[in-house]
Amino acid sequence: MESEPAGTRGAPVGRRVFLGTLGLGALGVLAAPTLQRGVEAFLGAAADIDPTGLTGLLPNGGGFRYYSVATSVPHKDAGTYRLTVDGLVDRPAAYTLADLKALPQTRMVRDVQCVTGWRVPETPFEGVRLSHLLDAAGVRASAGAVRFTCFDGAYSESLTLEQARRDDVLVALRMQDEDIGHSHGGPVRLYVAPMYFYKSAKWLSGITVTEDVRPGYWEERGYDIDAWVGRSNGRDDEPTT
Repeated sequence: MESEPAGTRGAPVGRRVFLGTLGLGALGVLAAPTLQRGVEAFLGAAADIDPTGLTGLLPNGGGFRYYSVATSVPHKDAGTYRLTVDGLVDRPAAYTLADLKALPQTRMVRDVQCVTGWRVPETPFEGVRLSHLLDAAGVRASAGAVRFTCFDGAYSESLTLEQARRDDVLVALRMQDEDIGHSHGGPVRLYVAPMYFYKSAKWLSGITVTEDVRPGYWEERGYDIDAWVGRSNGRDDEPTT
């Protein structure tokens, strides 16, 4: 759910920490992959306690920015994580991390495009097709959309049922050929490959089938509900498909 930085979150990051982070971010662009991963982890941890959103503007080896709209986000692991599927379905379900890993996995490599302008080319994602979970739940005839909620307690997103059933929409468990870390929205996040990255909700915890699309967190603040890359939000970026 990479999106605009929130206004006020947690305790401020000190000036020395910020400047040190800036130096590390610049170094990460030229560093070896192992160091780059360390830089990304450092920036992700700093973003968790940065109310200014400035850490989200720093460069790093992976090219991503770290945004959250919540003051803090709890960490989930294999023992505590659950993903619920409910709403207009015949068979509501709750999946553990192990349950999701046991299902057929799909890997795709696409560019990631943020509506704020940055782009990360050829990013691998791997996970369960959302359509697989919807089919397992038995979507009712009255359904027309899917709503996503997150364990940060603040973020939400929605897709039409047709969009949600696309082959390039994943409940993602891996990113850049690693398990998705907390800063990137792990252990499980949504990945909507052809749309701007704010549709790919981080820290995914709930999938609810509904009759109609309900505007998500950023749609309520002016972003387009249909967020096709290059065909929405007044932008003309190259498509990611």
